[in-house]
Amino acid sequence: MELRIFTEPQQGASYDDLLAVARAAEAAGYGAFFRSDHYLAMGSASGLPGPTDAWITLAGLARDTSTIRLGTLVTAATFRHPGPLAISVAQVDRMSGGRVEFGLGSGWYEQEHLAYGLEFPPLAERFDKYEEQLEIITSLWATPVGERYSFSGKHYTLTDSPALPKPAQDRIPVVVGGGGKKRTPALAARFATEFNLPFVPVDVAAAQFDRVDAAAREIGRDPADITRSVALVAAVGRDDAEVARRAAAIGREVEELKQNGLAGTPAEVVQRLGEWRAATGVERVYLQVLDLSDLDHVDLVAAEVAPQLRS
Repeated sequence: MELRIFTEPQQGASYDDLLAVARAAEAAGYGAFFRSDHYLAMGSASGLPGPTDAWITLAGLARDTSTIRLGTLVTAATFRHPGPLAISVAQVDRMSGGRVEFGLGSGWYEQEHLAYGLEFPPLAERFDKYEEQLEIITSLWATPVGERYSFSGKHYTLTDSPALPKPAQDRIPVVVGGGGKKRTPALAARFATEFNLPFVPVDVAAAQFDRVDAAAREIGRDPADITRSVALVAAVGRDDAEVARRAAAIGREVEELKQNGLAGTPAEVVQRLGEWRAATGVERVYLQVLDLSDLDHVDLVAAEVAPQLRS
């Protein structure tokens, strides 16, 4: 099982804060550093110093790190046009030497759209646009150099695009996720190299992974080609006091986190992840790290949890 770091900078973080976490994660041997794509803090957080753009952040990290993979959970389709987004992601992939992974979702947080003047259409329309964006972006990347790409859909039209630049990777991994029972598994079967479920119970995850597998088989794709992943809030400590301190720092209760996330000593967390693996077949876990100043937390999990998962 691979562990990755997942941050929520809209809650309050500068680029330097994110860089410190990314470099700590890289040094500790995590598989990747991911960030959310949001423009407004949630809950009681002030959000200071203010939002940072996901792909501008990742462009900086592409040059300020050297080995760790970089990505989004997840880019909102409502924030950007698919043509320019394909260019941005491909450029960051080249800047990083081929370390980018691309998570895309339909967008859901209405208040941030209102706060920054972004359109927020009804869910069905957002999902239609999301589907077209997946088709367009992956096709732009896959179009051979020297050929042109055109697309005519309900929401987007591209005419004779040179489909440049190309990513450094032959295929940028695409992360799809969500709990929809029909359209989401179908999109994952068509486009995803990874299917992610954030902050759901084990039984809900198992059922959704099964739906994705069924959708893949329906179009003749091997379900094993799609990596299973989850995102879970983390509060890990060497003893109960340290666990409680870390939970309090992010405004959570230890017992609630043990039920809905990953909280406890390294031994307790390893046991919990083993339960996840047995019940769902999950191969990758994104640890949501909310206190970005606590780099010891990142180091502790890498030193005392990750080795046991590899063995």
